[in-house]
Amino acid sequence: MTLDRTHVSTLVVALIALLTIPTTGFGQWLKHPTTGIPLTSDGRPNLFAPAPRTLDGKPDLSGLWRAGTKFESDFKSADAQPWAQEQAKRHAANLGTDTWAVLCLPPGPMINFTGPLKILQMAGIVAILYEVPNNFRQIFTDGRDLPEDPNPTWQGYSVGHWDGDTLVIETNGFNDKSTIGRPAYPHSEDLRITERYRRRDFGHIDLQMKVEDPKTFLRPWTINAELVFDPDTEMLEFVCNENEKDRQHFVVTQGDNEIRVDVAVLAKYAGTYEATNPRGESVMLTVTLEDDQLMFAMPGRPPGPLIPQSATTFLGPMGFVAEFITNEQGIVTDLVSHIAGGAIKARRTGPAR
Repeated sequence: MTLDRTHVSTLVVALIALLTIPTTGFGQWLKHPTTGIPLTSDGRPNLFAPAPRTLDGKPDLSGLWRAGTKFESDFKSADAQPWAQEQAKRHAANLGTDTWAVLCLPPGPMINFTGPLKILQMAGIVAILYEVPNNFRQIFTDGRDLPEDPNPTWQGYSVGHWDGDTLVIETNGFNDKSTIGRPAYPHSEDLRITERYRRRDFGHIDLQMKVEDPKTFLRPWTINAELVFDPDTEMLEFVCNENEKDRQHFVVTQGDNEIRVDVAVLAKYAGTYEATNPRGESVMLTVTLEDDQLMFAMPGRPPGPLIPQSATTFLGPMGFVAEFITNEQGIVTDLVSHIAGGAIKARRTGPAR
């Protein structure tokens, strides 16, 4: 797997962004000022200025965006068919080693949450380019209908129309090889997604996703999230194709051979930790103790288990290894995340909240 640059924000891919040392430098427009945007009195981008509009008076969604921390859903496990519940449990037990990011496959309907995306709004069509995983969508706004019997694809087929200041996008024709929601649940080829994009000001798009799939879920359910304008930077190439080599090295410890660590020791590791991602941004990590299980989380993301490999090292989501570092007094000072190619240290900033 080749990661030219990571700059992403779902739990799965956010871990890659946090834990991967990028191979590209900072000479590829990563610090180039965005022209034509409103500025505050001190020269910073004004994300709360009024939303721009196109010549026909519609909100202009164009720009470089990333998923914000808001992610709310009314989905409950009981809303899924029994077969989907069982498959979701197996997926969670595998610690994410069978996710699209590990297998180098397209992400499917959750693609808006994989990393930077660029919206290009034109007459008759809206195009969305995705840095991760080097993918795109075409949303036709020329009045055509959705295909009646489409050949299933990873991202489906999309048509859009305006409902006042909201762009409504309907998508069908997904294959059944990806997942939907947080935590991840499977879906069938009958999946239908209705998205609503409303640019409430210059720097924020309210995004609602309605999920319908009667073969998988007992009722329609929704996700409410937001996109945040990403100024003064650009998208770069992200490549993850058939040369994927990571999954064969993942080891999941389960069953009778599972290592046990005393709860009193685990309690010492609970707390908040601060790391710096490849873009130089601060990332807050949280480790909590639930009964006798350590859980790892990032802001706005569901927690994932840390499985003991020794008294100080744990296997985390996506197969990274978390190592807790103590000082001479036995006080936990750092959390070091190891993956192939490097390690990132997160400084402990406080006890568990």
